[in-house]
Amino acid sequence: MTRKPEGPLRRGWTTGACATAATKAAFTALITGEFPDPVEILLPKGERPSFALARRARGEDWAMAGIIKDAGDDPDVTHLALILSKVRPLLQGGVQFKAGAGVGTVTKAGLPVEVGEPAINPVPRRMMAEVIEEVAVAYGAEPDVEIEISVPGGEELAKQTWNPRLGIVGGISILGTTGIVHPFSCSAWIASIHRGIDVIRAAGLEHAAACTGSTTESAVQQRYGLPEFAFIDMGDFAGATLKYLRQHPIKRLTLAGGFGKFCKLADGFLDLHSGRSQVNLETLARWAGEHGAGELTRRLITEANTASEALSIAQQQNVPLAKVVAEKAQAVAIEEVMGRVAIEVLVYDRDGQMVAGTGFN
Repeated sequence: MTRKPEGPLRRGWTTGACATAATKAAFTALITGEFPDPVEILLPKGERPSFALARRARGEDWAMAGIIKDAGDDPDVTHLALILSKVRPLLQGGVQFKAGAGVGTVTKAGLPVEVGEPAINPVPRRMMAEVIEEVAVAYGAEPDVEIEISVPGGEELAKQTWNPRLGIVGGISILGTTGIVHPFSCSAWIASIHRGIDVIRAAGLEHAAACTGSTTESAVQQRYGLPEFAFIDMGDFAGATLKYLRQHPIKRLTLAGGFGKFCKLADGFLDLHSGRSQVNLETLARWAGEHGAGELTRRLITEANTASEALSIAQQQNVPLAKVVAEKAQAVAIEEVMGRVAIEVLVYDRDGQMVAGTGFN
């Protein structure tokens, strides 16, 4: 796991910002024969960062520039990736985009880019179109170009992202809404959850699963045999998942996770990260007491070191604590989606064995 660096965190730049800067440099060189280095761009919120060129090349009817992505202190899989933009003139048609090596192509509906298009999101497309217009006006050129974005090694990098699950094949996506990567931000993960739900809905899939990790995902896959894109990598973001489903419902959702994380959901926490919510052992002891646990068992649960130990104590005394947690977590989830999605909850232990489940409700 990537550890958070000590001290103030350094922000970085999105793939979209890097592609925009590379595009501006390449188009300028196509017109003037000279590459600006560094090259300055305007970001959507008004900032004007400058980027040093890592690659430059020219041909008879094309120019290419490359920029090394700096993600700052964010644990981004595309940190230090080379983002290349190759610009060619067109006779007409404005700005057209092409996926080069290492940039994905969209194959499933539900994403903000049409099927068959390069996986270059709308804001980076707009940013690149704007720098083309800016340079064209500055030098009296026509803004009709093909922009081909490539990322060497991007196909391998994409295996560490949601792209294969979302139906984006051949490489990474060119992303970003502000141009800035905020270190250790939750926004990218939550955006991936939203896009995953969009793809599920667009495919007309009636049953999906939101899981807290790979162990529970594997268990649910064995249980139901759902297609890969039916799985939402929820992680700790139960609230973000359920709130989006409230506005963008599906028919049935299997909510699957470890006992410890679902203890927190059952207790009303929607962010399951250990730094933002904790298992309340006294609450677990009270729930156990409401379902037959004696005073000694309740005390042992309260004094347990972990949720897993509390579960083991309850199991030894035949107290259905896992079932209680599953039902309470289900109630919290159903309330969060306002009853618009039928939800079942499956609770697993550390070994990936299901210890409790509910029906759909």
